[in-house]
Amino acid sequence: MLKREQDEAIAAVERAMVAIRRSQTRRSLGRLAPPDGGKPFDPTLFSVLDVIEDRDKPCAVTDVATALGVDQPRASRLVLRAVEEGWLDRRTDPSDARRSLLTLTDRGREQLDRTHRFRQEIFARVMADWSDADRSAFARLITAFVTSFAEMVPSAD
Repeated sequence: MLKREQDEAIAAVERAMVAIRRSQTRRSLGRLAPPDGGKPFDPTLFSVLDVIEDRDKPCAVTDVATALGVDQPRASRLVLRAVEEGWLDRRTDPSDARRSLLTLTDRGREQLDRTHRFRQEIFARVMADWSDADRSAFARLITAFVTSFAEMVPSAD
């Protein structure tokens, strides 16, 4: 591949990533009602639950703030909303009474499962006319891209 073609390919990836980010906003995803008739799920709260699910152990608000790239007051407000919805449980850290540890409740896990299924259904519809080979190649390439990107960007954990 020529340098010019490589540059054009990288520019196309950059534009596509920006378009993906824009399409994943609360406003745009909020327009998509779940097929079960439930209310649309705020992607911001999904992100909070997703952080805790990924960690697979209790974590603090500071961990959520770091993972989401927001300040602690913003993370605290998001966590409070998730607690009020019954999706998170907040308990005092036995090793430091000044800190709270967050865990998913059964309702939180159910909400995550519903949201994962809903998003996967949307992605399946988007790729419905793709060949099996194209879907597999896309899954492999986007996963490799995300993995390489995570290795390049310093983790705040």
